[in-house]
This record gives sequence, structure tokens and C-alpha cells, in this order.
Amino acid sequence: MATLDVSESFRAVLQGVQRALRSPASWESTIIATTTIFVIAAPVLLVGLSIPGVMSAFLLGLFTFRAFGLPGTVIVFLYFLIGTAATKVNYKLKKAEGTAEKRGGRRGPGSVWGSGTAGTLCAIATICGVFGPAWVPLWRLGFLASFCTKLSDTMGSEIGKAFGRTTYLVTTMTVVPRGTDGAVSLVGTFAGLIASVFLAFIGYVVALADLPGAIICVGAAQVANLCESFIGAALQGQKGTEWITNDVSNIFNISIGASLAILTSLLFR
Repeated sequence: MATLDVSESFRAVLQGVQRALRSPASWESTIIATTTIFVIAAPVLLVGLSIPGVMSAFLLGLFTFRAFGLPGTVIVFLYFLIGTAATKVNYKLKKAEGTAEKRGGRRGPGSVWGSGTAGTLCAIATICGVFGPAWVPLWRLGFLASFCTKLSDTMGSEIGKAFGRTTYLVTTMTVVPRGTDGAVSLVGTFAGLIASVFLAFIGYVVALADLPGAIICVGAAQVANLCESFIGAALQGQKGTEWITNDVSNIFNISIGASLAILTSLLFR
């Protein structure tokens, strides 16, 4: 009898996941599918996130799956995998120089929302039908652009801190130590560009954007990252703007990337 109950429960979960893979997903199937994904991926998630970070990521995952289904989840998961891998690259050197992420590279809720706030807002706008059906592709584009922007920023920062020989403060172009707020390096900038191209291409493959939209996402990501470098150099850590932490700066960054992609699509397509 117990075996039968377990079998029936497993079949119900499987059916819920199958329903969730169809678009649009219901909240019930979204919860089942997202919970299943997080349980399976827990060993990987805990490498890059603290427990509170995983809880925040689960909430982000719910909105993402409900709005964009499996394609949106693929984008977020790829961002997480690549970003976590970049954080671990040459970690001993980063730690010695004081530029490494705390908790052994495991990020908390602030980092999760610094990465996912803009994407979550695009997901909520999609779910709620903000501005009507005609805006659904634009919200998808904003979602994709936000994660292209953040992955580009993460790769630029982490690879730059690991391998950048010379870093420049973007406001004055003077040489500064690696890890300085607002600093850029050639190797980091190139790594960030390649990362955004890759994620935008995946977004095109899974039909979150067409090819022109994917190209827009890459361009928006680079402009947003430049803006964020200026914010970091001019405002972060300065007297009177102490509230602009790295996580707040990241929210500005991804919001600029998403907004630029949507506005560019509205104006030129």
C-alpha cells in the first residue's frame, strides 16, 4: 500500500512537471517544476549560494518559470553556472588581494537580487499582462538583456580580477589596483563581451528573442556595464552615497541593460 502511494505521488509530480513544460505554466505546475529543479540542482546551487541565497533564488525561479517557462529557467541557470565558475577562477589570488567574494565565493540574498531584480520585474510584468499582449516580447527581451548584462559584468569583474594585468579607473583612465570600484581591464572587458554574446545566443536558440533582439541584448549589456563602471567610480564608497553598495550598483546595472534593450526595440524595430 505504501509502495502504491509513493508511486502515485511520483506520477503526480511527473505530470506536474510535464504540465509546467507547456506554455503558459500554471502556478501549481510552476511550483512543482521549480521545486523539482531546485531539489535536483541543490548540490550545485549550494556551491555558489548560501542557504538564504538559495531561498531568494527559489523565489526568482518561481517568477521566471511562471512567466517564461523552461527557456527562462535555462537562462538563469546558465548565468548562475558560468558566474559561479568565474568567481572560483584564481580564487586564492583574489583572496590574497582582498578582492574575492566572501563566504568562499558563496553569494547571499543581496547578490541574488542584485542579479535578478530587473529580470523578476520583467517576469511579473509578463504574468500581469502589463501594457497588453504586444509587450510580452519586450518583457522577454528585457529579461534576457538583464541577465546578459549581469553575466557580462560578473565575467568582466571576476576574470579581470584573476588575470587583468592593468586596470584603469573608467572616469580618469588612470591605473588602479585590481578590484577597484569602477575599474576596467582589457581581458575583463573581452571576457564580459564573449559571455553576453553566448547568453544572448542561447536566448535566441530557446526563442526568448529573435536574432536582432539577441544583438540588441549584447549591445545593451555593454552600455549598461560602462554606466555601472561610472557609477562605481564616481559614487560607490563616496561620502553621502554610502547607500550605493555593490548590490545596489548591480541593480542599477541590470535595470539599465533591460531598459535599454526594451527602448531600442521600441524605437528602431
